[in-house]
Amino acid sequence: KRAKIKEMMKHAWNNYKGYAWGLNELKPISKGGHSSSLFGNIKGATIVDALDTLFIMEMKNEFEEAKSWVEENLDFNVNAEISVFEVNIRFVGGLLSAYYLSGEEIFRKKAVELGVKLLPAFHTPSGIPWALLNMKSGIGRNWPWASGGSSILAEFGTLHLEFMHLSHLSGNPIFAEKVMNIRTVLNKLEKPQGLYPNYLNPSSGQWGQHHVSVGGLGDSFYEYLLKAWLMSDKTDLEAKKMYFDAVQAIETHLIRKSSSGLTYIAEWKGGLLEHKMGHLTCFAGGMFALGADGAPEAMAQHYLELGAEIARTCHESYNRTFMKLGPEAFRFDGGVEAIATRQNEKYYILRPEVMETYMYMWRLTHDPKYRKWAWEAVEALENHCRVNGGYSGLRDVYLLHESYDDVQQSFFLAETLKYLYLIFSDDDLLPLEHWIFNSEAHLLPILRKEKKEVEIREE
Repeated sequence: KRAKIKEMMKHAWNNYKGYAWGLNELKPISKGGHSSSLFGNIKGATIVDALDTLFIMEMKNEFEEAKSWVEENLDFNVNAEISVFEVNIRFVGGLLSAYYLSGEEIFRKKAVELGVKLLPAFHTPSGIPWALLNMKSGIGRNWPWASGGSSILAEFGTLHLEFMHLSHLSGNPIFAEKVMNIRTVLNKLEKPQGLYPNYLNPSSGQWGQHHVSVGGLGDSFYEYLLKAWLMSDKTDLEAKKMYFDAVQAIETHLIRKSSSGLTYIAEWKGGLLEHKMGHLTCFAGGMFALGADGAPEAMAQHYLELGAEIARTCHESYNRTFMKLGPEAFRFDGGVEAIATRQNEKYYILRPEVMETYMYMWRLTHDPKYRKWAWEAVEALENHCRVNGGYSGLRDVYLLHESYDDVQQSFFLAETLKYLYLIFSDDDLLPLEHWIFNSEAHLLPILRKEKKEVEIREE
């Protein structure tokens, strides 16, 4: 099964190489390059995103060609606007991970160079960064659709892990200072019902609309609180407290059970619940389980069980479609459970979040059903998303016939295939006690504290 997943990676990579080499992503049906505005004019998203997956799968030749491309062609001097969040998790994260796995200096150098380029995004009155940044002029702005010019919780809250490593690897404290200030701002603010709204205005330092989500716009903020604590070798107690306080508020206000007993995480809009759960929210099962170990007294088992319940709900969202792949969002209302009811929520873009939760649940419980469910997803990907030019997303997972979106997302190679590979690998491949996965499944080592303690004792 593991060999099969490696073969899928080869198929995705070889087609990218054949039809879209050096461009951001592959269009597997029309066999050309695809670029999203998220990356501005930066090129090579699939290459940088796939580096660590290639390394882990021991695809040595492919890793070397990717490394050569990075050395010769990866250029950040572009006159274009980029998404600070996407460029951080995919490019900074991908380069850091490749460096830590391979020890190749080029990756460290490029990661730090890119980190420096992102710093002007923090030039706001509050220090909460802009969502969008022109890499040449250093001018930032926010998404025009975001509540009253706000920055987005999941975007400015998903820089912490990478920026702490940038300071660690460059010796320059500025990166760590920028992300620690975000926490200072958040800790001063009043949280409605203990919840974190998705919108925060970087000029006033105040919340925008009181919308709360553990899916899109909120998701990875919570993940990074937990992982900041774990990555600090459990010394960052502020992150730990923020995480467990947030999870307690989420349990009180957002987590509900359907009439047939499926646990789901609803969205909160100014005090009213929308009984909808996004595919993105499915990462939370793995997060709850990963955090179980550090939970307050007698709650560890509860969080492990909560993780398992979310995993089951997300599996149901897959199982209740014709394609056996989950929709972008699914609802629990009007007698419907774990099914997408709106046309614009029925698509699947090769997303990894459900595989991510299966991976953590497998590692933490070794219940064989998680391998079984992961294999069902592999078969569904092969049956419905594999085309001769790579892998394509689907416009409607409830249809009998495939309607392709013609994009092979870079995160399919970075995340979906990596998590699947790890589910069918032994636990000693990237053990959770040594590695943290960033939001794009890039690997960052835990920053151990032993050395410092020795130095202090010697004094």
